[in-house]
Order: sequence, then C-alpha cells, then structure tokens
Amino acid sequence: MESEFYRLKRLPPYVFAEVNAMKARARAAAEDIIDLGMGNPDQPTPQHIVDKLVEAARNPRAHRYSMSRGIPGLRKALAGYYERRFNVDLDPESECIVTLGSKEGLANLASAITSPGDILLVPNPSYPIHPYGFIIAGGSVRHVPVQPDADFLTALKRAVKHSVPKPVALVLNYPSNPTALIADLDFYGQVVDFCRFHGIYILSDLAYAEIYFDIAPPPSILEIPGAKDVAIEFTSMSKTYNMPGWRIGFAAGNKTLIHALSRIKSYLDYGAFTPIQVAASAALNGPQDCVEEIRKLYKDRRDVLIEGLDAAGWAVPSPPATMFAWAPIPPAFAHLGSLEFSKLLLHEAKVAVAPGIGFGEHGDGHVRIALVENRHRTRQAVRNIKQFLGSQDKILADAEKRKAVGA
Repeated sequence: MESEFYRLKRLPPYVFAEVNAMKARARAAAEDIIDLGMGNPDQPTPQHIVDKLVEAARNPRAHRYSMSRGIPGLRKALAGYYERRFNVDLDPESECIVTLGSKEGLANLASAITSPGDILLVPNPSYPIHPYGFIIAGGSVRHVPVQPDADFLTALKRAVKHSVPKPVALVLNYPSNPTALIADLDFYGQVVDFCRFHGIYILSDLAYAEIYFDIAPPPSILEIPGAKDVAIEFTSMSKTYNMPGWRIGFAAGNKTLIHALSRIKSYLDYGAFTPIQVAASAALNGPQDCVEEIRKLYKDRRDVLIEGLDAAGWAVPSPPATMFAWAPIPPAFAHLGSLEFSKLLLHEAKVAVAPGIGFGEHGDGHVRIALVENRHRTRQAVRNIKQFLGSQDKILADAEKRKAVGA
C-alpha cells in the first residue's frame, strides 16, 4: 500500500541524494573519490574524553535510563562554559538543557512551539534543519537574507510588516553553515531589540563558536542585555571536540523555550547515554588545548584549500570560521546550477562537494566545500580541480553531448 504522508509531502526531494548516489556508484567501481561534501570531522575524539567515557561505562548503574534534560553535572558544565567564554550567567536548572546534538534540539523545539500555519523567519541559504524543522512541524517559512548587515534588518522589518499572522520565531546561525559568515554584538543587539519589541522568539545556532581563524572569538547572542527574554541558543560538542557521532549538544537561554523543549523531550527520549554525558562534562571542564589543536588543523586545511584553488584559477573567499568554504561556481559553469556542477565535478575531477541548492534557492550559485580531508588529500583534490578547470571547454562540450543524447 502506497500513501503520501502529509509531512513527507511538504519535504522536497533530498538534493544531496543524487550526489550521494553518484559517490556510491563511483566507489563501487573502485574509483578514488575525495569527499569534501559532508561536514563530518575525520579526526578522533581527544583521548581524555574517550577515557572518561570508558571509565563511566564500566559502572553498571550508568547503563540505566538517563535524564531527558541532561544530568545535573553536564548542565552545570555548560553554565560554566558560558560564564568563562561569554561572561553569561545561566541557571543550570531552568536555563540549560542537554540535547541529542543541536539538530535534535532545534527540530524538537520547532515541534514544541509551532502550530499549523505559523510563520517562521529563516535565512536563505541555511542549514536544512533550520527551515525544515518548522516545515515538518506544520509551519510556514518566510526567508530573510543571511548576510548580517543593514539589509538583513530591513528585510526583517519588511517580513514582520507583511506577515499574517505575525512571525513566531527567527532563526540565526553565526558562524553560518554553509556561508561561514559571522555576526557581531552590534548586529545581535539590534536584532534582540527588534524581536523583544515585536514579541518574536530568536533561535540562535552557535554550533561553530569555537571553529574560527584570524578573528576574535565569535560572540553569543546571550551576551546582549535582555536577550534571554526572547532568545535560546543551541551549541554542540560535535565540531569543537570531534564528537559528531556521540550526538550531544545543548540549548541555553529563555526559560519558556527551555521548558517547552524539556517537556516535549520528556515524551520522546530518556536523554543521551549517561557515560556520554559524563564524558561531555569532562570535555567542557577539562583542558582546552585540544580545542586549539582542532582549530589549528582546520585553519591549516583551509589555507591549503583556498591558496590551492586560487592558484588553479578558482577564486574562493577564505572562510573566517566554520569547517566550510562557500565557493561561488566558476563563471564558465555558473549556468549549470550547483547540483549539475557538483555532479560534473564528481564525475570528472573525482571530488565531491555539497551543492548550494541544498541549503536553499539562494545558495544555488555556490557549492560548499568541507575541510574534512588531510593536507595530502586536500592537495590532491586541488590538483584534480585544476585539471578539471583547465579542460573546462571540452568537459562542457561533452556534458552538452551527453545531455542531448539523454534528451
């Protein structure tokens, strides 16, 4: 029996699926694909964090159900991180919650606060869960620009003026995935003032707070006086400590939103495995030299990639933060769009990237390149891309022939 389920009908085809299928076929044919598509850290979790996990897992009592909102020690560790890093005071009991990664937290909060027909404001392009968490929950998304500047604020005012009903919430994500843009406190202050005046919640995704290069550490929106009246912020262990598969993250800030998330999570999960939470506490409370090493690793890879692409004839802005480069499609290939360009790059250069259209229609002129391969593999990718660009006329002509035959 086939059925079109309501929530699935609201989701477009997963645009990354075509590239993923091509990767799978190429690997099955024993082709060497350099995968710079998914932001999946390739380095191991620091040893002292793994050791704490093992130690905690040896305690039989730790194998029982945990707490859906997180063990007290981990919520206190999160509050301590915010105090050290941002000079923000948080109540671990009412202003902090542990999530199964920031993605789960965002999706479950969207489910908790969204009614059918509600309007949510989300930048475009953005990480897919930012709009689709609300769409799955029955809401309607109105897009605003991603650049944190005066145009954003103008668009925000216009969106509120012309939205019926009034928007429920605004999503922010700086440092941004996929664009790597960063925001400053002046921008955050203006947004907080606007949203407090209009009674709009702010959901800030700060997953890349510790992956930054050659700039001051990115701020938290909770540093703005009065921000906790409207704002909740999501952070994650995945990138900061190379812990993506551990699925551990946090939300902090507005008590009403924390309570809403806590309540809905109490119906859906029993929290992360307790030893994982104990290890996460050790990560936040312990030595932070590993974070600096991770930051240096991504900076080194960034420099190899950007300098290499520039020498190959592909001018890509150097990202000031995150583990991604947001690369404009080379002019000769711009007419193809990001999906077809990504497929062509994979087919001809054996390099996989993420098509920008997967992050929203305004991302279609770009591809996202993840810094997830070592220097040697990154240089190999650059060499392949240089050869690809050097043969662009032939490659485009052959692509047009294949398209004509297929038609």
